[in-house]
Amino acid sequence: MNIGIDIRNIGKKRTGDEVVFFNLVKNLALIDGKNNYQLFTNIIDQEILIKIKKSLGMENRSNFEIISLKTRNKFSWNFWALPNYLRKNPLDIYLTQYITPFFVPKKIKIITIIHDVSFRVFPRMIKLSDLFFLRMLIPLAIWRSARVIGVSRFTRDEIIKYYHPKQGKADYIYNAVSTDFLQKKYSEKEVEEIRKKYHLPKKFILYLGTMQPRKNIPILIEAYAKIKKRLPDVSLVLAGGKKHNYDLNIDRKIQKYKFVNSDVLFTDFISEEDKKALIGMADCFCFPSLYEGFGIPILEAFSCKTPCVVSGIPPHFEIAKNAALFFIPYDAQNLAEKIFQVLTKSDLREELIRKGEEQTLFFSWQKTTKKMMRIFEEVFRST
Repeated sequence: MNIGIDIRNIGKKRTGDEVVFFNLVKNLALIDGKNNYQLFTNIIDQEILIKIKKSLGMENRSNFEIISLKTRNKFSWNFWALPNYLRKNPLDIYLTQYITPFFVPKKIKIITIIHDVSFRVFPRMIKLSDLFFLRMLIPLAIWRSARVIGVSRFTRDEIIKYYHPKQGKADYIYNAVSTDFLQKKYSEKEVEEIRKKYHLPKKFILYLGTMQPRKNIPILIEAYAKIKKRLPDVSLVLAGGKKHNYDLNIDRKIQKYKFVNSDVLFTDFISEEDKKALIGMADCFCFPSLYEGFGIPILEAFSCKTPCVVSGIPPHFEIAKNAALFFIPYDAQNLAEKIFQVLTKSDLREELIRKGEEQTLFFSWQKTTKKMMRIFEEVFRST
């Protein structure tokens, strides 16, 4: 098969979106020597392209090629640059996410990954400009695609619930912790250097991810305020940086609880090189989201032996099983109680750490990549 993959997010610090495509491509390069892959990006800087090629393990893979298509913006990419290239250089399959390219020859079968449909469930939490395009283009993408892939059973079922694709069109693959992350080791000196780099305290609760409204961080700040006096030496670290669609209620909540202001610490974007050390330093990892498609940071925390308190939403139950403490998503008092338990009960901490390590064994990018290869075969052979 001749397969094209949209890798524009690789190298762009796009968190979950980048992680999925990076690990899929890296594992395809590792295990698939039969099919031919063209990887499409809008990056033209040769130094960056060389780094991407090396990081993906493509240096000695003759069946993998990076294609750079320069455009003004992402719209001209989908409307003109990529379709024009594919008309002249047709493929069997093209893998992308969310928005499919326009005017691509029908014989090219498109597979689209949709990480979540939060824009349908919580439209008030999405920027109006983003919401407009998602509402207009996602239905077209699902109609045009030969297969639509969620990143969990829950996400697949949400796609079916909201968009009603033809029977058999929706499927799912699981995310996982990258091999690079699992194999990363640090000396004590390196850990302390990373602590100093991000100005991290000795004891802290950690959130890591984007800070969009659906991430529910104000509830975490309120919960932290409720336990602060009982645990005065514990800080709250919000890692990831204030980027796209930042939740302004985070600042309002900190202002409301002024006595925690100096102990709520923000970091910039955390590099992949430093992330495992950061998670491993934390005394508790909290993932309070109102809505997720999967939740890779939970598995990363499990692999770092950091006990987790996470919101009781369907994808978290699917991923974590009984290896985390779950709280009621809108209940700050309930969250505060769960965090306090994790920080003060050693037997509970040990039990969660043990179960978390066991739970990570159910997920691997190699398993996911092999399933994606089966999906490629099914789509290729379908009429």
